[in-house]
Amino acid sequence: MTKATQTRDTTKASTPGALRRPAYPFAALVGQHEMQRGLLIATVDPLVGGVLILGDRGTGKSTAVRALADVLPHIDTVKGCPYQCDPAKTAGLCAACNPLLQPELAAGSKSKLAAGSKPVPVPKPAAGSKPVQAPKPARFSVSVPVVDLPLGSSEDRVLGALDLEKLMTLGEKAFEPGLLAKANRGFLYIDEINLLEDHLVDLLIDAAASGENRIEREGLSIVHPSRFVLVGSGNPEEGELRPQLLDRFGLAVEVRTPRDLDLRVQVVLRREAFERDPEAFLQEHAEAQAELRSRLVSAQKRHAKIELSAPLLRQAADLCMRLGTDGLRGELSLIRAAKAAAAFDGLKKVSLGLLREVAPMALRHRLRRDPLDDTDASARVARVMDEVLV
Repeated sequence: MTKATQTRDTTKASTPGALRRPAYPFAALVGQHEMQRGLLIATVDPLVGGVLILGDRGTGKSTAVRALADVLPHIDTVKGCPYQCDPAKTAGLCAACNPLLQPELAAGSKSKLAAGSKPVPVPKPAAGSKPVQAPKPARFSVSVPVVDLPLGSSEDRVLGALDLEKLMTLGEKAFEPGLLAKANRGFLYIDEINLLEDHLVDLLIDAAASGENRIEREGLSIVHPSRFVLVGSGNPEEGELRPQLLDRFGLAVEVRTPRDLDLRVQVVLRREAFERDPEAFLQEHAEAQAELRSRLVSAQKRHAKIELSAPLLRQAADLCMRLGTDGLRGELSLIRAAKAAAAFDGLKKVSLGLLREVAPMALRHRLRRDPLDDTDASARVARVMDEVLV
């Protein structure tokens, strides 16, 4: 087993030494192209925003999200950082990893921040002397975190709380990071998100809007980065999302039960083969998984250079304006999604066809309700697209 494989296995285990049940291969999924496409787009460019997956029960929504974890490229982090800070960045780091605050912490020594103390500023160099150079932090390659947030989670579990064990044994006020810390630079997944309690929804909205988590309680004053791709799934028949949370999703994909007989048979056969012998099934799709991961790595490097012509940009803005979407998040999500899709497809610029493909995902959940129009949201987007994107 390679070092990279060892890292991928251990980071996914819920507890040290836990045996993780193999996830269904993402490359083996069939019949849900839009859902797969939306997740891959968000992987290429997290700035697209979160992905909301709504549809029928038993259509592989949670299976697809958990399968995504095994094709995500690795990321570099500061060794020992509980927030997976990027060692190549100088902004958006936690206090312990910021070399401008405390060089010895960046070198890997024990952080006093865990005990609730404040970072010690680097002393200014004397006149005529060279500035103090902080050592570069040690790098460590890990898998992109995919964190599950259960519906019954407590507020302390989500935000983080006082480490009672250290308080009782050592008398130190230490911070125990929560799920928002573990999901930084990764994915935060909530199954049945439309059933999530309101107080947890408020926490998610704050973190998604600011990109950081603030805790002011029990003598602790902690701020740490919390930038994640929010992925939620659920059945719309069981309840609706609050508009404030719905607006934070960049893409909304629809999942429907397949109506093609051959496709349904193929899904059943693949699932049966996986349940009977997971290792053999994974080996059968290992090459496709590796190819998909390679495409994602290439797309992430390429997407910043993808071109979008001025006429297409005007058409995208005109589409959002005619649909009556509130604000400008619709245009931003639409353009970013189209660029990410072009990068994944190996293209150099966005085409009209790609814009038409991603428009329903980026806009269907942003439409205002019209009591005089009972047309489905996707149909409304398609109708206006035929008038504008030609």
